[in-house]
Amino acid sequence: MSTATPRRSVPDTTSTTAPAPGPSRALDWRLRFGALSLIWGFSFLLIKVGTDGYAPFQVTLGRLVFGTLVLVAAMAVKRERLPRGARTWGHLTVAAFLLNALPFSLFAFAEQTIPSTLAGICNATSPLWGMVLSLVALSEDRPTRRRVAGLGLGFLGVLTVLGVWQGFHGLDVTGTAMALLASLSYPIGWIYVRRTLAASGHSHLSMTGAQLLVATVQLAVVTPLFTSWPSRFSLVPLLAIVALGALGTGLAVLIQYGLVAEVGPTTAQMVTYFIPVIATAAGVAVLGETLHWSTPVGALIVIAGAALTQSRGRAQS
Repeated sequence: MSTATPRRSVPDTTSTTAPAPGPSRALDWRLRFGALSLIWGFSFLLIKVGTDGYAPFQVTLGRLVFGTLVLVAAMAVKRERLPRGARTWGHLTVAAFLLNALPFSLFAFAEQTIPSTLAGICNATSPLWGMVLSLVALSEDRPTRRRVAGLGLGFLGVLTVLGVWQGFHGLDVTGTAMALLASLSYPIGWIYVRRTLAASGHSHLSMTGAQLLVATVQLAVVTPLFTSWPSRFSLVPLLAIVALGALGTGLAVLIQYGLVAEVGPTTAQMVTYFIPVIATAAGVAVLGETLHWSTPVGALIVIAGAALTQSRGRAQS
């Protein structure tokens, strides 16, 4: 899922620039934080339901269409214009692929063979991948003992979720690999954005709207090549796709930007640690997915490790 521009990458990401502080909101930020956690946590359930009636690329295309419509409406209300310049649009094309088209599609394909609970937990590994990549690509991110410990703890949690001691018995390796690759795509995209678009001068709403628009075009080109027109339109999966796009992709981004502007990226990105918990609860309660003890235990370990990687400590020489 997407988030605003924190110091390091976090899951589910669609923005390109940090927002400027805005006016105070009538709704308390804690309520909006809870709403955002629920929206992104339930997104994995919506993906699962959507793929029951439509092909993964169709789910992703629908998600992007409805998410883009929400941001276009917000831009119209605020009289925002799309960014200009071929160079900016070139970078937005890469960002749209890495932060939207690729991970959204991978999660949709993954959930054809893995539970939504597992997909939500895989999504929580994004800060772990982000730390590894930032240590290589961003010179200002120095390793600390705490962050290295968090990295090790996080991947131990991943192995616990996957049940490595059982030889990954009953696990769809391809689907799980797709979900993990989707989580890896987010920090790669964020590093690219940080290097190319962070100082673009355009508003966050304009850049995000443009990014989602480009991702929509990308999927509009790819989808007809690999899928056929649905023989019938299943209502429940279609409603799931509409909710996934309008709420999980469009409205969620707007809420996240408001949180970043009000309480800062460090507090706002804490939503990352609630997503797998909600995704697991939703998958079990609504979809009746099986939950083994290793899944919640591993998820807690992943969350603890990811939290440590985001902590700020004195760099070790």
